[in-house]
Amino acid sequence: MPSWGEILQEIQHQVETTGNPPDIDGIRRRYLKQLHEHTGRSVIVYAADMFGMAGPMASINLQDMVGMMEVFRDLPGPDLDLILTSSGGQAEATDRIVRYLRTKFTNVRVIVPLAAMSAATMWSMAADEIVLGKHSQLGPIDPQITLPNTGVPMPAGALTEQFREAQRECAQDPSKITGWLPTLQQYPPGLLNFCESATELSKQLVAEWLETYMFADEADPGTHAQEVSAWLADDKTHLSHSRAITRENLTSRGVKVVKLEDDETLQDLVLSVHHATQHTFGGSAVKLIENHLGRAFVQHGGQFMAMPQQVPQA
Repeated sequence: MPSWGEILQEIQHQVETTGNPPDIDGIRRRYLKQLHEHTGRSVIVYAADMFGMAGPMASINLQDMVGMMEVFRDLPGPDLDLILTSSGGQAEATDRIVRYLRTKFTNVRVIVPLAAMSAATMWSMAADEIVLGKHSQLGPIDPQITLPNTGVPMPAGALTEQFREAQRECAQDPSKITGWLPTLQQYPPGLLNFCESATELSKQLVAEWLETYMFADEADPGTHAQEVSAWLADDKTHLSHSRAITRENLTSRGVKVVKLEDDETLQDLVLSVHHATQHTFGGSAVKLIENHLGRAFVQHGGQFMAMPQQVPQA
């Protein structure tokens, strides 16, 4: 398996021997094609630059539906491997993408080479099974709310609990209103209802997908799905929205997780695709949606570019 550094050496060697700019797309697509040949399944990469300065541009949003439409074209079903790397985004957009994806593919594996957090964790729960390495992680799905006067994302559950705490204390001792007033003045109208609705949406979507797909063959899929979704959304359990949820955490809750290391060839190819994708983000690209046929939809710093189907050579 080429490491991140070895793929960098491959890129540098290409520049030195040809005198041309590196063909990072060609390197990435070669490994994608090899991955498809190994599994016999269609492959899609959805990857965002989690570690650069892309910010909101790298988040899951409804614009991604255009990218999914692009890479679904000519892509055979019913089996799909989705290689997912994302820090998350909009639950509503994730809902639309999942429902569209499931009209095309009946068996979906989500493969997480490094991290799929927040709304990307929600997306993972719409799979039939999740493939994780020792180093891979998912994350809590509790919604994060940004108050207009702070600009800092805060857990919806924490905001709700703080508001309830203020209600309890002030009901018991009205003199405490003065102490709570500076905090409560930061809450815009309707915030409590918004937080509660956002939390409920995350739990409802994940529970629905788990019951419909991953837990469908169980005796009581609905109860199991609700238990897992409530656990994933519990900010008091996880304490941080960025906290890693490992494959051991997931299997202990009955989530169907496959160890990436169980298939060494699969591991090598998935990580090679991942490393090549990370090098792609060394340029202007901040998000990549691509299939094994070479059809891609790439966001470059706010601009989008569709790349026509180009089947890579072995």
